[in-house]
Amino acid sequence: MTVTPSTIPAVSKHVPWNKGKIVGAKPPLRPKHVWSIRTKLQIEGRTRDLALFNVAIDSKLRGCDVVALKVDDVAPGGYTADRAIVRQKKTGRPVKFELTESTRQAVDDYLRVTVKKSGEYLFTGRRRAGHMTTRQYARLLSRWIADIGLDPHLFGTHSLRRTKATLIYRRTGNLRAVQLLLGHTKIESTVRYLGIEVDDALAIAEQVDV
Repeated sequence: MTVTPSTIPAVSKHVPWNKGKIVGAKPPLRPKHVWSIRTKLQIEGRTRDLALFNVAIDSKLRGCDVVALKVDDVAPGGYTADRAIVRQKKTGRPVKFELTESTRQAVDDYLRVTVKKSGEYLFTGRRRAGHMTTRQYARLLSRWIADIGLDPHLFGTHSLRRTKATLIYRRTGNLRAVQLLLGHTKIESTVRYLGIEVDDALAIAEQVDV
């Protein structure tokens, strides 16, 4: 058989999705980073972004659940509630979360400016009828991160989900509480998610004297 260019199989030039990207667990933001982003968004009058950022931090929800929130989920009576409950898309299980005073104020300001009504998505995308996509959310986060001088490639939407959960764990050592707040079905999932090491567990144990 004579080999000709037409009989030579083409070499696939498929480029891996993660080429040039930093993969793995994204770290949580530090409190100083949270306040830097909040302050910048407030100064620049980015009402929607401030509301989105604050809700993401407080709710500890996955990105797909944050963008799918509706007005009634957080402000059923026209004003933001102290607590909310939503059903997670990934697990189908409901999860409760608190909304701090600064978050309630940010959401109330956003609702007043946008005149959103009951039944509408809280954070809409380019088409007002639909909600913001997770990709749009990720792009916004990259901008917020870059605006305070951090490398946006090091952080992702899960960084916001992990931020408050990690802080609660470090301050209390209460894994069960964090498990409930994240909506995990197994405590092992929470351990892996927070990246808890043996040294962390020993440090907590040392604080308990029997």
